[in-house]
Amino acid sequence: MARKRTMHYGLMLGLFFLMAELQAGMIDKEGMAPWEICGLCHSLNGISAMSKFPKLAGQKSVYLKSQLLDFRQGQRLNDGGQMAAIVTEIDPLAIDEIVDYFANLPRPLTNLVVESDTDREEYQAGKLLFELGRAGVPGCGSCHNEEHLTAPLLQAQHAAYIRKQLNDFKSGRRANKGAAAMIAIAKNLSEDEISALAIYLHASGHYAADIAH
Repeated sequence: MARKRTMHYGLMLGLFFLMAELQAGMIDKEGMAPWEICGLCHSLNGISAMSKFPKLAGQKSVYLKSQLLDFRQGQRLNDGGQMAAIVTEIDPLAIDEIVDYFANLPRPLTNLVVESDTDREEYQAGKLLFELGRAGVPGCGSCHNEEHLTAPLLQAQHAAYIRKQLNDFKSGRRANKGAAAMIAIAKNLSEDEISALAIYLHASGHYAADIAH
């Protein structure tokens, strides 16, 4: 019974994603601002509801632009072709407007439910990997920080999205421009380490109090 419920849930979830994508494709986009088209999936506040679509709020503008151009030029293909199709509907001259819109939105808040989440073994393992790394794996924070413009900020991102991207780097499925370093690193990460990083990053970020002050 449990297996049947799991299969049923998987089928319903897949149908949900399919309907969301079809809906975005069927909407009349005439007269919409370029960022509003992106907001159909990524939300107008840049904090997407579904983990299939990354949160873009407060992301680095240089990184956002490079990924849009890679999708447009067919260099990034690990999303099933959806972004490549969408970005061709957007005037190339509007890319800077889109990037500026999402980059200037407030960043997503931390996903911590309670403070005890930071005591979880997976969270602590991910935190250690991110901050210090280990033999053969540099700390993620050495690139994924405020200063390194071409490496995205990862805090408060969907865990499932981070997990997918790391696995895509590991398999070579994501191999767009500048991905060589991430491919080499991801190949050295175990499944447990990938999961730990996803859990840590999903739960880290800014507290509401930090933003208010």
